[in-house]
Amino acid sequence: MLTPDQGYFFGMGAFETVAVEEGNPVLLEKHYERLFRAVDFFHLELSKKELEEKVGQALDAPFMKNGRKVLKITVSEKNLLVTTRENTYGENHYKNGFTADYSCVRRNETSPFTYHKTLNYGDCLREKHLAHERGIDEPIFLNTKDILAEGATTNVFFVKNGTIFTPSVQCGILPGILRQYICERNPVQETEIYPEEIEIYDEMFLTNSLLGIMPVVSLGAHRFSSRSVSQRLMEEYRKFCNQIG
Repeated sequence: MLTPDQGYFFGMGAFETVAVEEGNPVLLEKHYERLFRAVDFFHLELSKKELEEKVGQALDAPFMKNGRKVLKITVSEKNLLVTTRENTYGENHYKNGFTADYSCVRRNETSPFTYHKTLNYGDCLREKHLAHERGIDEPIFLNTKDILAEGATTNVFFVKNGTIFTPSVQCGILPGILRQYICERNPVQETEIYPEEIEIYDEMFLTNSLLGIMPVVSLGAHRFSSRSVSQRLMEEYRKFCNQIG
C-alpha cells in the first residue's frame, strides 16, 4: 500500500529500472549504487537488507524466470516499492532502429535533479508521448547552452571513423548504467556536441537498461549511414547478459 509523502506529492524520491534476462537481473549492483546515491541526495532512509529481500521475492516469482522482464524499484520518504512487468522491446525495434528528433524542452544542466534518477520525470514522459504522436521513437534534449545532452529515457552516443563520442556528464545528463558499461569497456570520448555537428558522424545509438543498445536511423532530417559499431556492441552486450546467472 502506497503511503502519501513528499515523493508522492512533490517527486522527492528515486527509482531504478533493471533489465531481467531469463530470470537474471543485469548489473543489479550498479543500479543499487546509483539508487543509494539518490537516497543520500534526498536524505532518505533505505535498508539494504530490506531492499535485497523485496527484490529477491520479486525475482523468485515464476513470471520472472523466463524471457525479458523489468524490475522497478521506487523509493521515497515512506515507501519502498518493487514491481515487475514485461520488457516490451523486441527484435523488430533493433532491426528497424530508432528515429530521433530534437525536443523543444531544454535539459537543465544547473539542476542537481538532472544527475539523479528521480520521480521528477514529467518532462521525459510528456516529451516521449508527444514524440510518439509524431512517429518519433526518442526525443533528444539540448541543454540551456544548445549542447546535446540526452534522450528522454536514454543516453546518446555517436561514432565517427570508428571512434565513439558521447556528451559529458556536465552537459546535463543522467549517467546511465548502460552508458557506464559502454564507457568502461570501450575507448569513449566525452565531449560537447552541437546540433550543427551531427552531419560529421557516421552513426548514432542510444542506451538504457531496458533497451540495451539501440541503433538510430535518423536524428531530425539527418540520416546515419552506418550501424556497425552499435551492432558489434549489441552482440557483445547480449553475450555479457547470457553469462549472468
